[in-house]
Amino acid sequence: MQALIEVVLPVFLVIGFGYAAVWRGLFSESAVDGLMVFTQRFALPCLLFRALSTLDLGAGFDPALIGSFYAGAVAGFLAGLLGARYLFGRDWEDAVAIGFCCLFSNSLLLGLPITERAYGADALAGNYAIIALHSPFCYALGITAMELVRARRAGAGTAGLPTKVAGAMLKNALILGILAGIAVNLSGWPLPVPIGDALDLMVRAALPAALFGLGGVLYRYRPEGDLRTIAFVAAVSLLLHPAVVWGLGQASGLPETGLRSAVVTAAMAPGVNTYIFADMYGRARRVAASSVLIGTAASVFTAWLWLAALP
Repeated sequence: MQALIEVVLPVFLVIGFGYAAVWRGLFSESAVDGLMVFTQRFALPCLLFRALSTLDLGAGFDPALIGSFYAGAVAGFLAGLLGARYLFGRDWEDAVAIGFCCLFSNSLLLGLPITERAYGADALAGNYAIIALHSPFCYALGITAMELVRARRAGAGTAGLPTKVAGAMLKNALILGILAGIAVNLSGWPLPVPIGDALDLMVRAALPAALFGLGGVLYRYRPEGDLRTIAFVAAVSLLLHPAVVWGLGQASGLPETGLRSAVVTAAMAPGVNTYIFADMYGRARRVAASSVLIGTAASVFTAWLWLAALP
């Protein structure tokens, strides 16, 4: 038990430091914005580029790993979508935004450091394989569903939908870092040593700065109403998604290292991108914002339980 607490707690303490610093006025909200711009647009894309440019793609992209994780993600999306519509009476556009909250787990800022602390840096190949597809897959599904719902409501066609989805994804710096890393990997071209060393400097700053900044961002997302819906999102994200991944991973014979990466990533709270998606469409913003905060707080305990259950 103590070992598991030592794995999980430091990650959430860094988030807590960021939260407390903004709460007590020691770090301004404008400074948080600047820090998140640095991490989201520069440091984290460098981390993903560096990892994917050297990843063994054949070993990392195990069909059982990818299939188990993303089947669980789709199950979470459908549970959130249908639950929001039929349990809580939200309209279809709100329901898509709430489904996105159940779809988009915090694979990068929480899943990556917790997996590394639990199992070591050599256990991260599965995490990076999941992360390489995570933003493209989730945004493609979420944007497609939202645009279909809006087109149906407006009685309009969907001829321009693929262009709209592709354009939205290619504006995301994380996706660009992923694509560039895979391109370099497939090309087989080695990076010049000075460029590699510069990227490594950026990479070392990425996760600690992003976790601290996440704490500051969460301070803004204090819960206001919709508590039943938020609790539902947290339950789907922290319990249903990893349970589906666990079951499918076991059934498909997923190796132990892949099972760990898939379940730990699936067990993470909704990421900040869920609020970005809700804000982009002006739908269910309060649910998305509060789900990030409450889900992250609850995952201190649920992450510990999933780690205890894993081999």
